[in-house]
Formats: sequence, structure tokens, C-alpha cells
Amino acid sequence: MLKLFFYSIMLIPMFSNFWVIQSLIMTMCFIMLFFNVNKDYSFMGYYLSLDSISIWLIILTIWISSLMFLASYMIKKKNNYENQFSTTIILLLITLMLSFSTTNLMLFYFFFESSLIPTMIMIFGWGYQPERLNSGFYMLFYTLMASLPLIMSILMLYKINGSCSLMIIKNESESIILFLGLIMAFLVKLPMFMFHFWLPKAHVEAPISGSMMLAAILLKLGGYGITRVLFLCPNMFNQTNYIWMSISLYGGIMISAVCLIQSDLKSLIAYSSISHMSLVIMGMVTMLNWGLMGSMILMIGHGLCSSGLFCLANIIYSRTKSRSLFINKGFLSFMPSMTLMWFLFCSSNMASPPSINLTGEIMIFNTMMSWSQYSMFFLMLMSFLSASYSFYLFAYTQHGNFYSGMISFSMGKTQEYLLLMLHWLPLNLMIMKIDVMI
Repeated sequence: MLKLFFYSIMLIPMFSNFWVIQSLIMTMCFIMLFFNVNKDYSFMGYYLSLDSISIWLIILTIWISSLMFLASYMIKKKNNYENQFSTTIILLLITLMLSFSTTNLMLFYFFFESSLIPTMIMIFGWGYQPERLNSGFYMLFYTLMASLPLIMSILMLYKINGSCSLMIIKNESESIILFLGLIMAFLVKLPMFMFHFWLPKAHVEAPISGSMMLAAILLKLGGYGITRVLFLCPNMFNQTNYIWMSISLYGGIMISAVCLIQSDLKSLIAYSSISHMSLVIMGMVTMLNWGLMGSMILMIGHGLCSSGLFCLANIIYSRTKSRSLFINKGFLSFMPSMTLMWFLFCSSNMASPPSINLTGEIMIFNTMMSWSQYSMFFLMLMSFLSASYSFYLFAYTQHGNFYSGMISFSMGKTQEYLLLMLHWLPLNLMIMKIDVMI
């Protein structure tokens, strides 16, 4: 693992070579695909190791980081502090890779919180509106307030066990306070319904690269954290899982309904992320292997799909300088090729084949049905609403009379189509080899 981190750190002195860094990060992604990782910990060091969960999240992080450069070519073109932008992405990549590969809870907490700093710099430095300050602080204080109980719980576990290593640590305690302290930070990060208010604000004000990283990776930090603490408090999860199930089922339905009344393009995609993450929570807290694997697959699929949708929203924004669905209409008239991309991503967003989202949702639905047959009606309603807002997003943007005050009538650059295909191909081709995630 250490060689990958040195590889990443050596990219920092090259911050002035925008496209060289992008190529080297993508090369690192292909190197990682050749790693032979078992279900248990591999490449084990004293503090760092990989397993079948972390390897895929690290590959996703590296892949999305390389695509962030591709999506932000206007920063390079306008010379909008491109050197600082490159450095911020590399620092964020390093902190996220360390978060996903550490086996020490204290180090995990440190890198978990450190990932906030480059994200905040990205929102404050390259965001669109003056309101980005408000949304950035919203995200900061939501995350920090939930993280304070986490550090106290980790210190309590250290006092009991004399170690913070996930290999050694055991938790015999039935303390509900310790349990809530361990999971609250991750539920806010995912986010779970009722802890989600920071997410739409952060997405709406973030630049395209910030939205991609938030949707694809930073939400997955919460899911990854839950998988790591899941087996520290198995009894408490078994006793309280009906609470998290109920909140997630109700929240998933409510948020899906909220998507249908959104008039802001990025806000709609952000709310759809919350709906998908509620399924991830349900799969995890069942404590069943099938549910955990389904949640893992859905996290990877959602990371690629939502990132692609934000790229599509940015392509429209660059032509109309508006995110309103009332203005962004009729793109079928002059961007027919881009309409195909909209259809592909909207269909993947509602988990249609051959997207890996379908595999993940089927596994989670099976797990939920085995946990309680009464959940069937709610899951059907949630699935229906998910398809509804995906069709709503596609129909509103592609049909109708297009806006006469457009800045650009470009049908789409090769770079934009390449960016979208690099999201869509792994999202749909991975179903051919889905067994590597199971």
C-alpha cells in the first residue's frame, strides 16, 4: 500500500502539469486492478491493509479523481488557479485512500475528518454563488458535531482494549451511548434521512469536481465506516435495526417524493442520492452477508451514476447558466446525442439492466424481504418513485421549447462525451464480472 501513497505524494510537485497528473492518476487506477485481494485483509502492514470492501472504494476514488480533471477543463482554460486546484484534488485523493486503507480507528477518524478540508477549499474556492460560504459551513458543522461523539467512543474503546486496531479490538459493552457515538458520524456522512439537510446545500453550491467527489466518494465514507463498526456492536445493531430500517424506509419514500417537486437540477440529483443511500443503510443493518454485499455494489454503482448525472447537469449549466428545470428544456432539439447520454444515465439511476445498481438493489430487496415481509409494499413504492423522478428528470430536460437566451449552442464537445462514457462503461460493464465484489 505504501508504494501507492508515495506515488500519490510525488504527484504534488507536478501540480502545474494539469493533464499529466490526470493521466498518472488514471494509470494508478489500472495498476490497482491487478492487485489480488482476498476477502480478508491483504497487503497487511501495521496500520494499513486492503480487503474486498476497501479495494473497490479506493479504485473508485482514484477513477473519479482522474475524471474530476477531465470535468474541470474550464479551470485550466481560464487559468482559474489551476495549480491550487490540482494540489487540492491530490490532497483529497491521498486522505481518502488513507481513510479506506487504515486498520486503526484513531487514524481512520483523523483521515475521515481531514477529507473535509480539501472539500471545503474546493467549495469555497471554485463554487458558483456567494451562498457557497453558508453551505460550506453547514456541511462543516453538521459533520463536526456528529464526529465529536465518535472520537469519545473511540477513546472509550481504547481504554477498554488498550488498542485501536480493528484486528484486535473487541467490544463487549452493551452501552447505547457508545453505540450511538460510533455510528452517528457515519449516518450524517451517508446521510440518513433527518441528517441530510447539509447535502443538497453543499451539492448546489459546489463546483462540478466538488459535486462529483461528494456524491461518488464522500458519501461512501459513511457507508464504509458503518461496515467497519458493524461487527464491533453486533448485539446493539440487532436490537436497534428496526429503528434504522423504519427511518430509512420512511425517509427513502419521502425523499423520492420530494425529488418530484424539485425545480433545481442539481438539487434533484442530490436528493436522489439520499434516497439511494437509505437503501444502503437498510442492506447494512440487516447484518446479513447478502445485504452487506448488495450495499457495497450499490455504493459503487451510485458513485459512478450520480457523478455522471452531475456532469450532465454541468454540461447544461455551461450553456444556459441556470440550474432551473423551467429554463433547461428542449435539449432534444439541438443536442440529440447528449439526449442519449441523459437516457442512459437516468435509466441506470432507476436501476435498469445492465447497470450494477440493479444487482445491488435486488440483493438488498431480497435481504429486506427475508428480514420482514411487511417491507415489500414500502420497497415497491420506493422503487416506483425512483423510476418516476428519473423519468421526470429526463422528460423535463429533453422535451419542450428550449430557452432562447442560451450562451452556447454547442452540441457537445468530444471531451464531454468521453467524460460521460468513462462513467457509463464501468457502471454497466462491471455486471459481467460482478463476482469480484461478492
